[in-house]
Parts: sequence; structure tokens; C-alpha cells
Amino acid sequence: MNPPRRRFTQLDILWLVFLSGLAALKTQDEFHKDLILLAIGLFQIFEHRFLGLVRERGKAYSVLIKIGLATLLVAHTGGINSRYSYYLIFTLPVATAAMFYGVWATLGWTALASAAYCSNLIPLLPEYQLTRSGTIELAIRNLFFFLVGILVNRFVSETRRQAEQLRETHLRLRQAEAEARRSERLAALGQMTAGLAHELRNPLGVIQASAETLGKEPPPGGALAKELAGYISSEVQRLNTLVSRFLDFARPHNLEKHPEDIPTLVERALKAAADRWAHSEIKVERRIDQGLPRIPVDAALVEQVFINLVFNAYEAMGGEHGELRVGIEAAKSNGTPGVEITIEDTGPGISPELQEQIFNPFFTTKPTGVGLGLSIVSKIVDDHGGSIRVQANNGKGATFRVFLPA
Repeated sequence: MNPPRRRFTQLDILWLVFLSGLAALKTQDEFHKDLILLAIGLFQIFEHRFLGLVRERGKAYSVLIKIGLATLLVAHTGGINSRYSYYLIFTLPVATAAMFYGVWATLGWTALASAAYCSNLIPLLPEYQLTRSGTIELAIRNLFFFLVGILVNRFVSETRRQAEQLRETHLRLRQAEAEARRSERLAALGQMTAGLAHELRNPLGVIQASAETLGKEPPPGGALAKELAGYISSEVQRLNTLVSRFLDFARPHNLEKHPEDIPTLVERALKAAADRWAHSEIKVERRIDQGLPRIPVDAALVEQVFINLVFNAYEAMGGEHGELRVGIEAAKSNGTPGVEITIEDTGPGISPELQEQIFNPFFTTKPTGVGLGLSIVSKIVDDHGGSIRVQANNGKGATFRVFLPA
């Protein structure tokens, strides 16, 4: 498996700027110094790819390579007796070890870096004598290496601890959101039961009256009998539809999630609407980003979401004239990446006081509607961990935004 590609970042540019500054500060031609600084910069920038290729011991090799390059740089710029302060380059492998390892391992790697730095004394011992002041200076420099390692390790450890706390907090929030959705669903079921009882009374009354009239033994095949039989059939069909939608809302969905191409599901919904309103003059405008991620969803249920929203948009525009704008783009919700689908119509819109109610069971503005379509849509989106919201466009239509997490 190839390591993921990474773009050139601002931090990479800063590395090049700083190391270029070190290369530019010279009093004579120092080709070797420039070459070593270039190697340090390139390794620092592409270190993530190196770690991806050498997985098991990549961190150790990375620290060793930086110690080696730092030793070469000091050796080619006057050694331990250099008038320049290039010895500070050893803080780079020390800081790297502090980010990769715990405190004791960091101290061990820092000791190795200090030994590598002190190895520059070996060529000078035959000609020079290490004085007391020189020993103190060397000790101070090495102690600063350890100080840098401890400080960086403390900072990284604290950052990791806070990141872990954030992950735990995020997990608890997700659990709380799931519990809140379940509570809302239970409350909605209570409201729905009351509404269902009300909706069932009317067709049951018609069926009862029709049956009582038929019980008076009208002439066989008479017009009245046919009319009453028609009432019974239509009302029974209405009850079946109502009960089916109630079950769609009330029962839990057994999601069969697979990575799906969201634009394909949206196109199926648009085609279904175009087939149903074959003679309409509604213009459909698409705005779809390239390179969208495939989203793990239950294709049949999510397609039902888009069909419901697109059909509602057509009905809001009378199925004759208007413009339907569909947008699909990569987005984030509370830090979670995913895809946002926008469906915008040019119908009469939704008043602000109704925006909070349209997802409630049995709420409808249609003369023949039962008010379960958007409730089912909202439940399907919730079951996928997504979100749906609606906004009015100043009396010039409505916009539904669906977010599905990746």
C-alpha cells in the first residue's frame, strides 16, 4: 500500500526559509555545509513518507539519520571548536525523539545526540587540551539538549492527553446525540399515535356507514351498492397507505451500508421526478463537485430521501414551471467530513413558523397528505448519523440541506 500523498504546506516552506538562511550566512565558499543543510531540509519535509515506508523502526531510523546529519554539519563547520553555533542543530533530533517517544526514551536519545556532538572532540585531543572553562561550556551545551528534549516531550505528552480527552468528549457527545434522537423519536411516536387515531376515525366511519347501508340489502348490482363499495375500497386503501407509512416511521431500519456514489442516487431521484412530471417545464440545474468521496449508506433508503425531497420540490412548484437547483459538495459538520446535498426550489417557500414543524409526524400543508413523508426522511438521515435542515428563501422557494457523514 502506497503512503498517502501530501501537499506542500506552509510549514515546509518555513523549513526551507530557515535552512536557506543558515546556508546564506557564510564568510567563504562552504559547499559541504550547504549540501548538508539541503539534506536536512529535504529529509524533514519528506519524513512522513519515510515513516510510511519504514513502518516498524522508522522512528528510530529517523532520529539516527538526523543525528548523523547534525554531526556532519558540525564537523564540516569547524567542529566542536567552531566559531559558529551550529551545535544547536542537535536540538532537531532531540526534539524529534521527544515527539516520537516517552520521557525515558527521549533522555536516552538525547544522551546519544550529546555523545555524537562530543565525538567532535576526538580529532582535537592530540593538539588541544580541554580546559576547565571549556569543560563547563561543553556541559552547559549538553544540558541544554536535555532541557529541550524534556520541554518538547512534556508539550507533546500534554497535547496527546488533551487530544485523547477531546476524543472521549466527542464520543460522549455522539452518544448523547443518539440518546437525544431516540428520545425525540419516542416523543414523536406518542404524538404520532394520537394523530394516527384521529386519521383512522374518518375512514373507519365511512366504512362503517357504507357497510350499514349495504346491510339493508339494496338491490344487487344497484348504483348505490357500487358507490358504497367504491367508498369502502378507497378508504381501505387509504388506511393501508397510512399504516404502511406509520410502520416505515415507527420500526427501526436495518441499515445495509455500502460505499455509494451520492450523485448517482440523486440522479435516480431526478429521473423519477422527470418521468412522473413528463410534460412539466421545470428546469433542473446541477452543481456537483468533482472527486467526491463515496459515502457508506443504505442506497435504497437514501434514494427514498432524495425522491421525497425532489417530489416535494416539484409539487411545491405545481409540477409545471419553475427551477430546481441541486448541489452536491464535500463538506464538514462538527469536524466530521462528508457530503452535503442541497435541493432548492422556486415554489412559494415555507414560513418561518412552519420550519420547525415540517419534520413532525402528521404535519402537512397538502390537502391529501398525511404528514409522514418528511418525518420518515428525517429519521432515515438520523439513522445514518447525518442531519437535515430547511431554510426559506425570502418567499422565493425553500432549500433543504442534507449532510451525510463519510
